[in-house]
Amino acid sequence: MTAKLFEAALGIADPWTVASVEFDEKVKTLTVRIDFKTGTRFSLSGHEGSHPVHDTVTKTYRHLNFFQHECHLQVRTPRVKLPNGSVRLVEPDFAGRLNGFTLLFEALILMLARQMPFAAVSRIVGESPHRVLAVCQKYVEMACGLADYPEVTALAIDETSRARGHSYVTLAADADARRVLFVTEGRDAKTIGRLAQYLGEHGCPAQNITSASIDMSPAFIAGVTQHLPNARITFDKFHVIGHASTALDQMRRLRDGSVNQCRDQAHELVVLRRWKAMPMS
Repeated sequence: MTAKLFEAALGIADPWTVASVEFDEKVKTLTVRIDFKTGTRFSLSGHEGSHPVHDTVTKTYRHLNFFQHECHLQVRTPRVKLPNGSVRLVEPDFAGRLNGFTLLFEALILMLARQMPFAAVSRIVGESPHRVLAVCQKYVEMACGLADYPEVTALAIDETSRARGHSYVTLAADADARRVLFVTEGRDAKTIGRLAQYLGEHGCPAQNITSASIDMSPAFIAGVTQHLPNARITFDKFHVIGHASTALDQMRRLRDGSVNQCRDQAHELVVLRRWKAMPMS
């Protein structure tokens, strides 16, 4: 009954079975041992047919907590022998993309990472910030590899500083779909070159870009002109308004300074005239 309960809870399906469940009360850790049925043949991606088991290795995966207790799956994982004589490891369907986690555990990390910093996620799941970051980086790399942008024609490009210093990153977004497409370090013309190369690798040649909204940075202007030849440059209103406000403030300061200077000169003239009009003793 216990094995069937955990198979249902974990989503374990044929040919995998729960062999045993152990709870260590001292460290509050649940270990679920998973095996496969004797005589099972396994398929392998990229190789036709099913293949016999050559030997096995034991792999451990961190899974979602059961109540407040850490749960680890200890899996007897088969290695199959292919027709060409090579031996390959079979990854279970529930294994994650990063070694040592299940798919559901990685899904939890990704869900939390959208809402809070990595350090907070680390405290919640009980893993190091480095491991949490590695999971997110893995899926970002996978998503970027699958990205396809043939419909993109308009870009919104901007830069921002990070880590409270003069370390900058440049972001490019699809101005129509309002989604971020590309992020890279730096804020010079070379960053636009890297953007154009990235888009070209994902179905969007640089010639397809007909509009680019940027700030008034000479580096961005030069980068767009060089690497996005068909793009019409539009200065985004935030920076235009910012420059206009700065110019208006400077003119106000000059005007106020001139008015104050004239007032002071007039006051000095009045004082001088009054002094001259005073009777001499």
